[in-house]
Amino acid sequence: MTRTHRPTRIRPTSRRKVLISGAGIAGPALAFWLNRHGYAVTVVERAGAPRSGGYPVDVRGTALEVVRRMGILPRLREAHVDSRRFTFLDGDGAEVASIAPHTVAGSAAGRDLEVRRGDLTDALHAAVRDDVEFLFDDWIDTLDQSGDGVDVTFRGGARRTFDMVFGADGLHSRTRELVFGPEEQFHRYLGYCFAVFTLRNTFGLSHEITMWNTPGRAAALYAVADDDVVHAFLNFARPEPPSAADAFRDPQARRDLVAAVFADAGWEVPGLIAAMREADDLFVDVAGQIRMPRWSSGRVALVGDAAYAPSFLTGQGTSLALVGAYMLADSLAGRDAAEGFAAYEHATRAFVTLNQDQVGVGDAPLFPTTARALERRNDMLRKLRTLPAAQDRPAHSALTLPEFTPAR
Repeated sequence: MTRTHRPTRIRPTSRRKVLISGAGIAGPALAFWLNRHGYAVTVVERAGAPRSGGYPVDVRGTALEVVRRMGILPRLREAHVDSRRFTFLDGDGAEVASIAPHTVAGSAAGRDLEVRRGDLTDALHAAVRDDVEFLFDDWIDTLDQSGDGVDVTFRGGARRTFDMVFGADGLHSRTRELVFGPEEQFHRYLGYCFAVFTLRNTFGLSHEITMWNTPGRAAALYAVADDDVVHAFLNFARPEPPSAADAFRDPQARRDLVAAVFADAGWEVPGLIAAMREADDLFVDVAGQIRMPRWSSGRVALVGDAAYAPSFLTGQGTSLALVGAYMLADSLAGRDAAEGFAAYEHATRAFVTLNQDQVGVGDAPLFPTTARALERRNDMLRKLRTLPAAQDRPAHSALTLPEFTPAR
């Protein structure tokens, strides 16, 4: 078992002790702000180290101000993925349109950021690692709120008590399950399944995205740099989600499910399916959101995807995680758990809902499910080539951050 303990200063015993589950994006961001509000923070993470790699993610609108206040904006600007072209293909592989990526992404060119997920998690971890305690290769096994705090038993066997616990452990949150119950009661399926993985760049792609579509199916290649690796993305519509038992718990069943959907596909898809079967980083899931009537219970609260995943179809998961972490820490400053959690929901829920509502069930604009809808989308893309670039969507900047007041 690997454990990393990096406290750099003696902490007064009066500091409230809190535990954050998850060291992805929301977790380190929340740790950063809670530490600056005077909390003694511990972060527990199931992985053995900060996770590297991953698909590029967007930082937009209000979230840009969060990372600016954290001091990591210059580092993220240097890591910005400069995608220059988004090419759409029809079922035969012929070009439909080639446009600037931000035109369809809803981002503002020259302002919003797209970075490799690993670059963002590295920057977040570096910003906080010297000020909080990290426990890697471990996770929460049980939670008990019957006393004055939260008694936590870790999977590794340790037992500790915290004043508050925060679930920042993603769409399939263990913390949420322990405190609020099964995921199914909060999950809103959006009508699509997807698979992502990496493969060798034998396509001559550089700083660009190429997407093939037929009704209800899409296959994309994303080259984020001039290197020998590309990200592959396969997306398909499905009225009902596959059950966990028949697809997502068995690696071979996941591969078979995706391969069956794309069995007769053209373009480069047969090669992508072959590469998928050999990929060691394949991730398959459904496009869905988490919608909860409340984000806290007692001394436990959720943040980021654990509380309000918007799905990759909105492109706002990372930004909501960053903004939510800031708002949660700010709401707790000078307040007890009950008052702080209520303030967090009051200040943040409208922003979350506005961003989640950008996509409905089965209506993702880039992934039409019928021939007629696909032709309408293609007509729109052809027109975009001659129109001014779109600006960012109002939802991305619909919340103004309160000013940060450091703990005394």
